[in-house]
Amino acid sequence: MNSNLFIKEMRRNIVSLVIWTMIIILLISVTMAVYPTFLANQSQVLGMMSLVPKGALQFKGISNFNDLLSPLGFYASNNLVFMMVLGSVFAIVLGSNILLKEEYNKTAEYLLTKPLSRGEIFLSKLAVVFLNIFLLNLFSSVAGLTALELVQKGGFSIRAFLILSVYSLLLNLFFGASGLFISTLVKRAKPVTTLTIGLVLVFYFIYTISKISGSASQIGYISPFKYVGVDVINPQYRLEPLSVLYFAGITLLLGFLSYRIYLKKDIYT
Repeated sequence: MNSNLFIKEMRRNIVSLVIWTMIIILLISVTMAVYPTFLANQSQVLGMMSLVPKGALQFKGISNFNDLLSPLGFYASNNLVFMMVLGSVFAIVLGSNILLKEEYNKTAEYLLTKPLSRGEIFLSKLAVVFLNIFLLNLFSSVAGLTALELVQKGGFSIRAFLILSVYSLLLNLFFGASGLFISTLVKRAKPVTTLTIGLVLVFYFIYTISKISGSASQIGYISPFKYVGVDVINPQYRLEPLSVLYFAGITLLLGFLSYRIYLKKDIYT
């Protein structure tokens, strides 16, 4: 890894990181600000929600309507889309563009003529991707924990919150590695942002359908969202070894394959 290239790429992507982080923090803050009002009108709200099919809420981790009365249950059910879907979009877009942009911006020739090996270039940019994803999750989790502390009245499990945050980080790293892998397969020098965002949304749609429809539950295993545990109210809630192995194994595999392909790829200059 080259420290100068790493620092340059971090500076180049800092604005995007700040914007995405602020958006997620704002959405979490606004959502949790509603919680006291929800508690004050819980009978009316739960009465209306009882009309909603239970399957339509299960994909958000709600097994019982009373789960929403818990600050952590309310947080998990309402902020899943922010922490996991938006975080994954950020990760896959960053991962897919950080290598390709040198080609479609026609700066690859300049970069490759420097005394840098392709391996150094790839590892430097990989480190930037993973560090950006980690920072996004760190700041978002701190904001979520702060919001929970401000609105909670009966307490909540910090352990369960941290587990949910780790799941979010693992999912985002998975999509970051997926973006890198996709970019190494692209033959023409052009952005693949639309494709990568669409991939995240398709996976989330498949996951949603699998949770809502019992007959389609098996199709959910195609989606990485299926391996994220969101039942934070369950006393047995934990990091499932199979899920950790799934995310860690595929992330490392995609990273390794991306590295090998990039070393031999014909770079458009």
